[in-house]
Amino acid sequence: MRTLTFEEVKKHNSDDDLWIVIDSKVFDLSNFADLHPGGPNVLYAEGVAGRDATDAFFGLHRHEVLLRPQYARLQIGVIEGGVENIRAPAPGSLSRVPYAEPSWLSEGFLSPYYSNNHRAFQRTVRKFFEEVVRPEAIKCEENGKRISQEVVDRMSDVEIIAMRLGPGKHLQGRTLMGGIVKPEEFDYFHELILNTELSRFGTRGFVDGMLNGAVIGLPPIWNYGSPELQARIIPQVLSGKKYLALAITEAFAGSDVSGLQTTAVRVGDHWIITGTKKWITNGTFADYFTTGCKTDKGLTVILIERGEGVSTKPIKTAYSSTAGTAYVVFDKVRVPVSNTLGEIGNGLSVILSNFNHERWMVTGCSVGAQRVIVEECLKWANQRIVFGKPLSSQAVIRNKLGKMIMRIEACQNWLEIVTHQMNNMTYNEMSSKMAGQIGLLKQFVSRCGRETAEDATQIFGGRALTVTGMGKLVENYHRTSGYDAILAGAEDVLGDLGVRQAMKKMPKDALL
Repeated sequence: MRTLTFEEVKKHNSDDDLWIVIDSKVFDLSNFADLHPGGPNVLYAEGVAGRDATDAFFGLHRHEVLLRPQYARLQIGVIEGGVENIRAPAPGSLSRVPYAEPSWLSEGFLSPYYSNNHRAFQRTVRKFFEEVVRPEAIKCEENGKRISQEVVDRMSDVEIIAMRLGPGKHLQGRTLMGGIVKPEEFDYFHELILNTELSRFGTRGFVDGMLNGAVIGLPPIWNYGSPELQARIIPQVLSGKKYLALAITEAFAGSDVSGLQTTAVRVGDHWIITGTKKWITNGTFADYFTTGCKTDKGLTVILIERGEGVSTKPIKTAYSSTAGTAYVVFDKVRVPVSNTLGEIGNGLSVILSNFNHERWMVTGCSVGAQRVIVEECLKWANQRIVFGKPLSSQAVIRNKLGKMIMRIEACQNWLEIVTHQMNNMTYNEMSSKMAGQIGLLKQFVSRCGRETAEDATQIFGGRALTVTGMGKLVENYHRTSGYDAILAGAEDVLGDLGVRQAMKKMPKDALL
């Protein structure tokens, strides 16, 4: 690599001989100018030919553009005595942008919730996600294809699929993230780290496509399935060899689970199941469906294997089809009665017992995604020049940033308090004491998310409307933040649930 001076660079400022400097690196664009996505005239109009183009470049492009092979090979040298100020963060590293990380990860801050093991686990998880999962997430978000088996296998090797189901006996005997945490030490804060880290890539569809169907569809099997069913299904799903979806929602019934219309009629040792399910995450590629059905004895949950009579088709939604969102048809499907999960007629309890964890998971992912948007906006407000000054010099922008920070910190702290309670309660205690809290938390976080999405869009302006480029993460979040308000229970329904549960616990002598 050549060492050059600015005087040498200035000589190369013509149409067929064009050099520029970006962050002390010298690039020869002589043969690239005509290929520039914005046209060659942009390079001349900006007055960057033969000059330092650092400010102009970062006013238009993300740093990652310089790292792409087709552009990196245009570098011919470095400026003598120059210093490279902008480097890609090392995989697993923490951001130094204020509020880009939760306080427990920020230098000089303490937390009563996280141990040194949680910190080591976070570093390992982030490095794995950035090196292995992030490239897959970006690719799948764009092409709409499901997560590759290769990446699923790599996640399975370090037991990410199993860990995403939370602490419990299913982790016994497993080596978690190369042994960095013991199965008996793994708690809900470890799982919270997984949820926040996987949502950092601005790929909302892929977050659900990363086998969320198993996260919400497997607990009913290990809590209510027969030993034979557990022995057959659970190893297949946790190893990533088979895929599972939770099939509850219908066009006839969403949050109103008791209104399901899919029917299961018992004929001897089999159920004959007929009906449809809609908006089923991972449904297009699922091998099994944990399904809510109406029987003559009431709502019942039954595990249905893909086969004769089972068909799926993708549903086009606002986010990427990599999530595998499906319309599922059960046409007189024969299913062994032994596939029944829990008691016949007790399906509502089976379904509701799973909702706390699912809603908490959605909340954790939402908080992780929101924090990335806060970081994006702080960076952009600092580097974007308007009217000759940084965007952050505008009081209205600082006001929006302040509100975004207040919201994410409030969300983070409430989430951590709830997680601490989960760590110190039995499963039954969580069901009776935390359903209302988690419902209200999810409502609060999802509403904060949409407010942050609106503010971020105003901060980025037109760039926030483009699926690529500087505002791509904001565009994706603005388009998909509403999912957190709907999935696992609509936010208004959950807010009402929280108040109703509180009113049930009101002491009789609590009078004014």
